[in-house]
Amino acid sequence: MRVLVATSNPGKYREIKEGLAPLGWTLFSLLDYPFKLPPEEGATFEDNAILKAAYAARQSGLPTLADDSGLEVAALGGEPGVYSARYGNKTTDTERNVYLLERLKGIPPEQRKAKFVAVLAMAYPDGYLELYRGETEGEILEAPRGEWGFGYDPLFYLPEVGKTFAEMTLEQKAAHSHRGKALRALLEAYRQGTRRKEQPLSE
Repeated sequence: MRVLVATSNPGKYREIKEGLAPLGWTLFSLLDYPFKLPPEEGATFEDNAILKAAYAARQSGLPTLADDSGLEVAALGGEPGVYSARYGNKTTDTERNVYLLERLKGIPPEQRKAKFVAVLAMAYPDGYLELYRGETEGEILEAPRGEWGFGYDPLFYLPEVGKTFAEMTLEQKAAHSHRGKALRALLEAYRQGTRRKEQPLSE
């Protein structure tokens, strides 16, 4: 099956491509279909994933997988949440990480709990979709660690692994990450023939 992954983020595309490899799909990204996605104006990760997947499926004529994901920090009331990619109106990952650390200044380690959430929406041109969700709980460090990953990965620490996402190999991150969990749910559904009930998209 030919599938469009509705992202131009190379790190995110690489993780999704690795996760879907067992299905043998031929994948494309928005670098292959360079149209612009609509603004992410949804109130939830599900809203934004559906918005992107449905729009891209109509534009490309291909089944389309879209991801919306973000970080929720308990001490900040769930911020940045759906605004993770534009937190504080900052334009780069480094600036957003610095801004997050500023917001958490003075918060002790035991109160720096956070979770990453990922929602995958698979939309078909005929107007149907499926949703898969994954979550990973961890902590926000007081300084970044690691050279890999993207986004908030250098700050997101998993105590049970003893590493941030940015210190993990791609395989390690896939085993523990929110996106890895959502991808495994999708993978199992397609391999086992237990895909969730498709729901008609609203225009």
